[in-house]
This record gives sequence, structure tokens and C-alpha cells, in this order.
Amino acid sequence: MTNLPNPLRIAIIGSGPSGFYTAEYLLKQAAKSGLTIEIDLIERLPTPFGLVRGGVAPDHQKIKSVTKAFDRIAADPRLRFFGHVDVGHDISHQELLDHYHQVVYAVGAQSDRHMNIPGEDLPGSYPATEFVGWYNAHPDFRDLTFGLSATAAAVIGNGNVAMDVARILAKTPDELAKTDIADYALVALAHSQVTDIYVIGRRGPLQAAFTTPELKELGELDCTEVIVRPGEVALDAESAADLAASADKVTRDNMAVLEAMSQRPAQGKPRRLHLLFLRSPVRLLGKDRVEAIELAHNRLTRSSDGSLRPHATGETEILPVGLVFRSIGYKGAPLPDTPFDEAHGVIPNEGGHVESGGELLPGEYAVGWIKRGPSGVIGTNRPDAVETATHMIQDALAGDTLQPAHPSRAEFEALLASRNVEVVDYAGWQTLDRLEREAGAAVGRPRIKFSRVEDMLAALHSEAEKLPS
Repeated sequence: MTNLPNPLRIAIIGSGPSGFYTAEYLLKQAAKSGLTIEIDLIERLPTPFGLVRGGVAPDHQKIKSVTKAFDRIAADPRLRFFGHVDVGHDISHQELLDHYHQVVYAVGAQSDRHMNIPGEDLPGSYPATEFVGWYNAHPDFRDLTFGLSATAAAVIGNGNVAMDVARILAKTPDELAKTDIADYALVALAHSQVTDIYVIGRRGPLQAAFTTPELKELGELDCTEVIVRPGEVALDAESAADLAASADKVTRDNMAVLEAMSQRPAQGKPRRLHLLFLRSPVRLLGKDRVEAIELAHNRLTRSSDGSLRPHATGETEILPVGLVFRSIGYKGAPLPDTPFDEAHGVIPNEGGHVESGGELLPGEYAVGWIKRGPSGVIGTNRPDAVETATHMIQDALAGDTLQPAHPSRAEFEALLASRNVEVVDYAGWQTLDRLEREAGAAVGRPRIKFSRVEDMLAALHSEAEKLPS
């Protein structure tokens, strides 16, 4: 057997679900494979968990309970959390290669896709990614403001993120106060003037990407009624045939809920959430800010791959709205000096092994959304991580790794210290977690999140001063 590095030093860049699941599998398989490993989980923010913290809707606390499993993974002494370390700023790509035998990019997909229509850059038009980050207290988005004085809003897209955005806009302050929504967002939304929310999909109800629980939640809002006109859920012949022949349970359940909603009598609630299908945004209208959106009406036709695709009929409508959120997909962003596929928003790879110019790069890997694109739910990242980690184990056993000049953890820590990087370890995160929960408990909420990095660091300094010297 090839002489193995002892220990095999692995850096995982990003501490969302894909990063944790990769670490979990590597830790489990290392001993079985005769490998001694050390994993450094490197995160730009002082807080871990990626979109579980910064993307999952604040009223979906049950989904966030997956972090308990991540806590167990982080408790393994072979893993160290390096929070508040920014790859590309605090350390370079080359320095990673100089300090680790293997590097895994688990950085997710942080940016959004554009509609590429006239007026998209008008004030009042925003990517849903920014709104989601804002109401989830993500430091990158904490200081944004949104035009909540508008009385009508459009959400473009009908996946679960679009539903989250619509639901947060539709909830009352009392409903939101039971969640861990950012405290400043709670105040801003309490003063929102939005009374009509339009969720707009370019295809039909059968092709909608939201899940049934998300759809049902809309019908349970205190002061908002869901409006689905019967014509919106009337299927064309091709869609009806697909529903009868091959639709999965989620699609059938969605159609049943939508049809029930379309038959529900008006309830007279002060807010209304309208579900619109077979419409594509053509342009945003307005002089100084968004005043309306022009929508093209679509029909579905069968494409060469068998799917139903929308095509404009020539009919359009103007919808008066003062606020537009585009929720048509996340997109990955390039890391400095790392191969990147601009067209697909991913790091090019073969089964997770990074490639450049058709050749696999020794010791470099990708996992999660930056590997496959923004698809699936949290659990989808587990088999994805297993695929990447399996290649890593096989490559390590074959001796196909990087040959770092400075492979010890002490050397990496010394590099960060030389640059005055204030590293937050997992115990530091657990302190922040406790403080957030305590602040929330005082007012009957799950937690009140820190939303500024400087406030997190100040809180840690304050807690450290309380410890006996």
C-alpha cells in the first residue's frame, strides 16, 4: 500500500449541510480504510449551518432541528471548526493547497438568477435571495431595505423559496413573533402596507415546484386568504394526460389542494395571496421605481425531451405592483483561482472531483450545490456528499493527493494568527447559540439572532471576560 499521510489533512470550505455530511462520511470511513484524518471545517461567518440558518424560513423550526445532527458531527475530536475565516481574503487558494492534502469546496450557491427583462433593475425589484437573507438575519443582507410601503407585490417563481417569501409577506406580526425572524425584519414587516401578493409561475399548476406542505400552509394564515381562480387550475389536454398517467404523489396532492382552494368561497380577510400560472414576466414598468409588471400568457407544448414547455400566446396583461421579488433559482459564484462553469454556476467536476481543461485536479473536490447546482432539499446533500467523500477516500488510499509543504494544523493556525484573524471555534459558536436562545426565551421566541459579525465577536469577548482568570 502507498505510504499514507499521517494524518491526512482535509479542509472543507463551507459549513452548510453538504460540508457537514461530507465530514460525517469521511470520519466514519477513515478508520475502516486505515486512514488517520484531521478535518478543518472553514467558514466565512462565525456561525455554521449555511442555508439551514440563513435560508430556511423562520417559521419552519422543525426543519432547522437537523442542526442537532451537525452538533454531533462537530463533537468528533478529529474535526475542528474555523469560523470567521474568509477563503480568498484571509487565506488564498494556493495557501489552502500548501496546507492540506485534500480540499473540498462546499460553498453552496449564494447568488440569484436574473430574469433578464427590461426594468429589472428599477427600485422595488429585488432578488428573493436578498429578502430571505434579510429576514433571516444574515450579516450580508442585514442592512438592506425593501419597499414595503407598496400595496401589491409580485413573487416570480413557484418553488418553495417563492412560497416562503409570499408567506412571510402575508403573515401578521403576531404570527411572525413566534419565529426566529430577524428582530429588525419583524419591526419592518409589522409596518408593511402589502395587501395583495401575486405568486407567478411560467408553467402550469401541474409543473409547479413547491411541495404540498408549503402549499397547505398558505391556507392556514390568520389574515390572508388564498385566491385561486378556477381557470388557473384548469389543465390543458397534455397536462391532464400526464396527471392521469404518470404524475407523482406530490403533484397529485398539489392539484387536489389547488382545486379545493379554487372552490373556496371568499373569506373577506384583509390580505390576499393570488396564485397565477402560465405567465412569464416580460418587463417591469415604472419611471423612478416599479409600478407594474407586464406578463405574457403562456401555453404548454411538448418538447423533444417529452417535457411540457411554456410558449407565449401573444396575449399579455399589466399587473399593478410596487414590489417584485424574483425567485427563479440560486446560482453559484466562483471562488478565487478555482475552476468555474459560468453557464451552470458550478465548479466543473466528475463525481465531485474537480476538473479543469478535461483533467482531474489532484486533491480538489466539490460537494452540494456548487457541485451539482441548486437542487433538492437538505437531505439530498447526504448521498451527494457520500459520492464525493468516497472518491476522496479512494484517491487518498491510492496516494493521489496534494503534497502540501505545511501540512500540520499548527502551521495553519500560525498562518491565521500571523494575519490577526479572529477565529471562532465551535465552542464559540455554541456560546453565540446560547446567547441567542436566552435572548429569545426572554420574549417568548425561539431565539433572537445576532445579525452583525462585529456584534458576535463583541459578545464572545464579553463572555470570555466573565470567565475566571
